[in-house]
Amino acid sequence: MALKRGLLGVNRIRGGGGGGGGGSRSAFILLVFFCVFAPLVFFVGRGVYIDSSNDYSNDDSVKQDLDWRERLAMQSLRSLFSKEASVLDVITASTADLGPFSLDSFKKNNLSASFREAVVDTSVRNSQNQTTSSAMNAKRDITSKGGSHQKVETPAKFYRRQLREKRREMRANELVQRNDDTILKLENAAIERSKSVDSAVLGKYSIWRRENENDNSDSNIRLMRDQVIMARVYSGIAKLKNKTELLQELQARIKDSQRVLAEATTDADLPRSAHDKLRDMGQVLSKAKMQLYDCKLVTGKLRAMLQTADEQVRSLKKQSTFLAQLAAKTIPNPIHCLSMRLTIDYYLLPPEKRKFPRRENRENPNLYHYALFSDNVLAASVVVNSTIMNAKDPSKHVFHLVTDKLNFAAMNMWFLLNPPGKATIHVENVDEFKWLNSSYCPVLRQLESAAMKEYYFKADHPSSGSSNLKYRNPKYLSMLNHLRFYLPEVYPKLNKILFLDDDIIVQKDLTPLWEVNLNGKVNGAVETCGESFHRFDKYLNFSNPHIARNFNPNACGWAYGMNMFDLKEWKKRDITGIYHKWQNMNENRTLWKLGTLPPGLITFYGLTHPLDKSWHVLGLGYNPSIAKKDIQNAAVVHYNGNMKPWLELAMSKYRPYWTKYIKFDHPYLRRCNLHE
Repeated sequence: MALKRGLLGVNRIRGGGGGGGGGSRSAFILLVFFCVFAPLVFFVGRGVYIDSSNDYSNDDSVKQDLDWRERLAMQSLRSLFSKEASVLDVITASTADLGPFSLDSFKKNNLSASFREAVVDTSVRNSQNQTTSSAMNAKRDITSKGGSHQKVETPAKFYRRQLREKRREMRANELVQRNDDTILKLENAAIERSKSVDSAVLGKYSIWRRENENDNSDSNIRLMRDQVIMARVYSGIAKLKNKTELLQELQARIKDSQRVLAEATTDADLPRSAHDKLRDMGQVLSKAKMQLYDCKLVTGKLRAMLQTADEQVRSLKKQSTFLAQLAAKTIPNPIHCLSMRLTIDYYLLPPEKRKFPRRENRENPNLYHYALFSDNVLAASVVVNSTIMNAKDPSKHVFHLVTDKLNFAAMNMWFLLNPPGKATIHVENVDEFKWLNSSYCPVLRQLESAAMKEYYFKADHPSSGSSNLKYRNPKYLSMLNHLRFYLPEVYPKLNKILFLDDDIIVQKDLTPLWEVNLNGKVNGAVETCGESFHRFDKYLNFSNPHIARNFNPNACGWAYGMNMFDLKEWKKRDITGIYHKWQNMNENRTLWKLGTLPPGLITFYGLTHPLDKSWHVLGLGYNPSIAKKDIQNAAVVHYNGNMKPWLELAMSKYRPYWTKYIKFDHPYLRRCNLHE
């Protein structure tokens, strides 16, 4: 019975140790000795008390059990007195390894009912203690670590802590998101600012240009330029500090470096002595740094040099604009020579030889009619030649050329000498249109006024300033430019006419344009607006109430240069009268400044039918980044801008499209030194 009570005690300890009863250390030790030494006493006494029924085993089985139990008891004693052994671990290990005396062994061998009741009672107590322990652990966790107790929060506190952590995480995510939004806004602002950088001013010094991608390209040239800059800084400081000898040495080295830089643009162009000059300049700069270096003075000198360079760039930009306008408005000497020679020869012809054939086609509405207004003989010839060369049936094409009295003879003579195959040519002089006078045409009356002359020609006019030359361009003063608003008066018997500028070339047959249904509109043109450019607000003054009331600032602009006009609808809607109305309102130039596109946008507002963009590609006179595929697929290519193909400032990659329609072996062209 002693063993039975010992086992019950062990099971109670195992089951209730975690429940928080907290018995003293002496009670645990007493139970250990009771549970371990009680079997040992029986073993030594050669008797084993198993059950109250007093059943004994035979001698052989008793002897075997004795040997086995002795070994087990010695193992239990060794583990008990081992170094710093835990009492609870010893009890658990001993009771779990008791073999026949374990709880499972008693159950399997169907031992006494009283013992089974004790085991069941112990199991129930263990289950209750474990349940109680789990419930109490939710409130506090009492652990024994070095004789101290550590408290843990209750479920309510645990829940509140989780809520706080979630709120902190949400707040952190919100701050991160705000930071990302701020960075994105800053990046977008930087991109917008970068768009405002004038690449024309930066020129080849722009760090974004492709040739500057390689840091090692032309390193000696760049080093020499940097040395010259620093030498100028130190020479200014040397002058302030009366270092005459050092100043002279710096100035001498600057001159040497400038001579080399004047003759070289890349490292490959540098002479053999360049490395010696770099070394000598470096030595002088080191000497100057030792004697003169002052952070404040150097910074001030560099800032002053930067401001000076900026002013020089602005001045050069204005000068460049002035020269570009000057070049755009002038006629090259070879073309002027051509016009003069043709004029002389025309007046040497007898009158009967000055007439063009097929005069009956001029007013035939069943043919394809073109209107071309130009004072440039060579440009007009390219337009006619390119159209005829790409036409399927040239005999059905009629070209109506209008020029001024200075070029009338030359224009006639050129096409008399170079007739465009079976096509019909008709040349007229704008000065012979007697109906086109100041009493009928508002723009003529305005051009003759003193205020307009002052606006166009007075150099110190406040609104024009240094760009006054732009306002002096003859095209803004010539009636050839404004004649496009009088097409029904010029060609009263025609139904449709295709208007062409003289700075275009034709690459495809244009006859399908006459089959395009304009849907009751007057003007068929290619639109030029993108997301935010070439819209009405770019050309018109929307601060004026007349403009603001009648037009949409976001309306899409379109291009002159290739326009199909329905002259029947023109007369029906009185387009010329609309033009006169707005031109009279703009006498003081408060609606638009100059040109024919702004009044054209107003006059044909709501009356323009958009054509497919492949009919007309623009920008070859100013835009160097037009795709080659777009140019090749276009029916008409337009050199609008200052870089006309007959000028030396034309873009070389676009010029061959124009020159291929010129026969440079022509005698007149050779005599005037006209060549590719």
